[in-house]
Amino acid sequence: MEKREKIKVGIVGAGNIANSAHLPAYQNCGNAVPVAICDINFERAKKTAETYGIEQVYSSVEEMLQKADIEAVDICTWNNGHAPVCIAAAKAGKHVLCEKPLAMNLSQALEMQKAVDDAGVIFMLAVPSRFGYENMYLRDMYEKGELGEVYYAKTSAIRRRGTPTGWFTDKKTSGGGPVIDIGIHRIDAAWYLMGNPKPVRVSANVFTKIGNYQTKGVSRWIGTPCPDNQFDCEDSGAGVIHFENGATMLFEASWALNTQSKEETIICGTKAGATLEPFTIYGERNDHLSTDNITVFNSDKKFLLEIEHFADCVLKGTRETKYPMSQAVDMQRMLQAIYDSAKSGKEIIL
Repeated sequence: MEKREKIKVGIVGAGNIANSAHLPAYQNCGNAVPVAICDINFERAKKTAETYGIEQVYSSVEEMLQKADIEAVDICTWNNGHAPVCIAAAKAGKHVLCEKPLAMNLSQALEMQKAVDDAGVIFMLAVPSRFGYENMYLRDMYEKGELGEVYYAKTSAIRRRGTPTGWFTDKKTSGGGPVIDIGIHRIDAAWYLMGNPKPVRVSANVFTKIGNYQTKGVSRWIGTPCPDNQFDCEDSGAGVIHFENGATMLFEASWALNTQSKEETIICGTKAGATLEPFTIYGERNDHLSTDNITVFNSDKKFLLEIEHFADCVLKGTRETKYPMSQAVDMQRMLQAIYDSAKSGKEIIL
């Protein structure tokens, strides 16, 4: 591939995540530019294209891959579109940036992995927390050995009320509820700060107890309706993940749960531990306990940093992105095991 200052990207999906996060980030991106967009709702794609100055608009991925002058695709579809779009893009020789989760299930994830590997294209899963300044600071501490052996983590993505509408609650379209929607952000944050150890066992449960509530005075993420538009996924879930190196992670996630809302990630190592909220390092100094409140830059540029990193990897031909396919498949294994454990009532061995 001829190296350029900016890679040309085709956006797949003109919905919430594209309009609220990815496309605004591209406006400040120095090494990537969206030149094409497609959506099953052509009028929505046209409106988005007009808003962001994108000249090429298509009604299908196939047409865009065939006609558009692009080097990469940015997948911002419903979850059930991730696998078919990624596979088609890889077969067309396009590099792939894919919104989380990787897929609806592990079987799809493995098909995506094969397509990407066979085509030799660059892939990155889009999980913006890896580009948050707090997370990068702690990951740097981990890699320098300043945390020691990280053997325990606890992470939470709890909404007292905050169930999205539309396709999010339809399992055929989303693949699951809060575990796969918001839980993945927290599970990944803890896993990343633990050094991405290999998962080996999962015990979990999920619940659908509150469902489509009518509580007043709470806000919701408004999702586009899908064909059936059912509410057939969980509204909360929790469990434990064990890793090959002996480390353990506790997790919990909810859209609706009668408790205090919170977002929290805690990691504990033999030399030091940390919390992300508030960003604090717990260690020892001069044989005394130390508690350091760390101030970092505002991390509102996570999506921009994510896209710039992906584009830089494409320009340099670097296949090992900050969230490569191998890690994306391992994350899918954990998500699959959570749902399998809940369904079977048994621990799942990976």
